Amino acid sequence: MADQKQTVIPITPAVEVEQSLLAVKQKIYPRAVHGWFANWRIALVVFTQLVYYGMPWLTWDKRQAVLFDLAARKFYILGLVLWPQDFIYLTGLLVISALSLFLFTAVAGRLWCGYSCPQTVYTEIFMWIARKIEGDRPKQIKLDQMPWNAEKIGKKTAKHMLWLALAFWTGFTFVGYFVPIKELAVSFVQWTLGSWEIFWIFFYGFATYGNAGFMREQVCIYMCPYGRFQSVMFDADTLTVTYDSKRGEPRGSRSKSVDRQTAQIGDCVDCGICVQVCPTDIDIRDGLQYECIGCAACIDACDQVMDKIGYPRGLIRYTTENVIQGKYTDQNILAHALRPRTIIYSMVLTTIISVFAYTLFNRVPLRVDAIRDRIAIRETGEGLIENVYRLQIINMDDKSHRYAISVAGLPGIKIADQVSSFEVATLQNFDAVLHLQVDPALVKTPSSPVQFKVQAMDNPKLTKIVKATFLSH
Repeated sequence: MADQKQTVIPITPAVEVEQSLLAVKQKIYPRAVHGWFANWRIALVVFTQLVYYGMPWLTWDKRQAVLFDLAARKFYILGLVLWPQDFIYLTGLLVISALSLFLFTAVAGRLWCGYSCPQTVYTEIFMWIARKIEGDRPKQIKLDQMPWNAEKIGKKTAKHMLWLALAFWTGFTFVGYFVPIKELAVSFVQWTLGSWEIFWIFFYGFATYGNAGFMREQVCIYMCPYGRFQSVMFDADTLTVTYDSKRGEPRGSRSKSVDRQTAQIGDCVDCGICVQVCPTDIDIRDGLQYECIGCAACIDACDQVMDKIGYPRGLIRYTTENVIQGKYTDQNILAHALRPRTIIYSMVLTTIISVFAYTLFNRVPLRVDAIRDRIAIRETGEGLIENVYRLQIINMDDKSHRYAISVAGLPGIKIADQVSSFEVATLQNFDAVLHLQVDPALVKTPSSPVQFKVQAMDNPKLTKIVKATFLSH
């Protein structure tokens, strides 16, 4: 008997696990919602997509305004031209983005996820297309449950064709940030695209189609790490989408004429609309969950229900844990936004942004590298010691310049070449081979430091000084 019990015990949790995994795969039909937060979400969707789809078509000084030209190793951002040597600016931008995310999350939760994340944005667009063709939640459920017929085939085909068109236009635009988009458009029409362009258009297009059309909440719940570690940045004063259980419980349905105090029930009428509008299909009444992306759709839905039955809004609202626990009121939330965590984040972020902006705006669009020839020491016919150097000059400005080159560091040192200035075209490299000569009687040590000075003749601010070593023997 004991052996039989041991063989039966593991079966029950295994079945439960299998059932829970199957439940995850159920399709979610988010209900359309209108309200203040929904309008904000629509506005940000429109804004982000105008920027994303429109930016590659803008021109700046007869070139694409934003272009990351990997083949030429030049990155154009409006009037700024960055090179691989400017990688430090990308690092600074990533650090600023990360700290900004930490600060916004500490203050107001998952604002990025709820309003600006590409997964959220494209899911919103795809769901809007689906609603326009198939109808809202009840009609979509009914359509999926009906047998295949002409109506179902027609609606499903139209929806997926629009999804695919949008997805591949998104992929085309993505590639347009790395290849001049006007040239890309001509190549696309003539179907002379290269293998690189074809791969990334289709890859990014299918990724958009799959993530926004099918995976949706699965990306947020299982693939995105942010939801897992967000609790590290939360505290009791963080604004989150919260259900006021003290006001709402005990929940229950009732007619509009029922006095809730007499019936000893809370404000929640248990309509379930807050769950129906949730894109990740969670019940906010169960408390804060990592699946919640902070889109506030449940706030708009609940406020509409409260308006209909004549109850005050705010049963579900943006508030803090300390407010729910009665430590202070909603009116004092702003006063608690400044606390050690947010102050430290703000100070560090302000410092990094200031340094980043200062170095960027004071950046000299000129790079010079000096390399001494390995076989560089020789004696000239006049008895002078000569070293040979190669100066690589990179003009990172958007106009050409003539640069004058001089050398210092040793008494009487000179450039033997007759030409000591060079014209370098805009955004081009130039290699200058220079022969430095000095009287050996003036050299005190076998190795002496010298400095090359490269200066634009039409703009003294474009100056670079690079150090090198002169060998006498």
